[in-house]
Amino acid sequence: MGQRLSEDSDDKEIDVAELQEWYKKFVIECPSGTLFMHEFKSFFGVTGNPEAADYIENMFRAFDKNGDNTIDFLEYVAALNLVLRGKLEHKLKWTFKMYDKDGSGCIDKTELREIVESIYRLKKACHGELDEECTLLTPDQVVDRIFELVDENGDGELSLDEFIDGARRDKWVMKMLQMDVNPGDWINEQRSRSANF
Repeated sequence: MGQRLSEDSDDKEIDVAELQEWYKKFVIECPSGTLFMHEFKSFFGVTGNPEAADYIENMFRAFDKNGDNTIDFLEYVAALNLVLRGKLEHKLKWTFKMYDKDGSGCIDKTELREIVESIYRLKKACHGELDEECTLLTPDQVVDRIFELVDENGDGELSLDEFIDGARRDKWVMKMLQMDVNPGDWINEQRSRSANF
């Protein structure tokens, strides 16, 4: 449920010109040298959109590697590189971290349900409606089905290994974990919008 996850991600390194472009954008958006939560929400265009706020806050926390409630340029570059070029396993690890709100190393049904509900709200707010898969299944049904397919040891929690294996093994699980919410698309849209000014 985070980003579009695919095996065919572009795995090349960031070139110097692109890094310079990212730095210019970062300095313009964040003259202080750090990106705060409210700026991050503004960057993704979700200020005043409570439906999207939960998801974006979780994304921010996942990008904030050192937990100081800001994103510095190195965290920003690492996040962009992951979202735009990362390998499937790295994207799944990032998604897992985003869903594991309490940092326990496992995702329980409550955590997954909160994410699914916020994704449903976000999709509805951004697109005006839910896709067919979302209208057929409630968040509780999605969570129950994911746990049925992925929770191999039946302990009621998803470990990182179960999460990754389940996503790789089952196309429906992968689709549900993606939920067609792609920060890479948002980032590219923001970058192209700022280039037009």
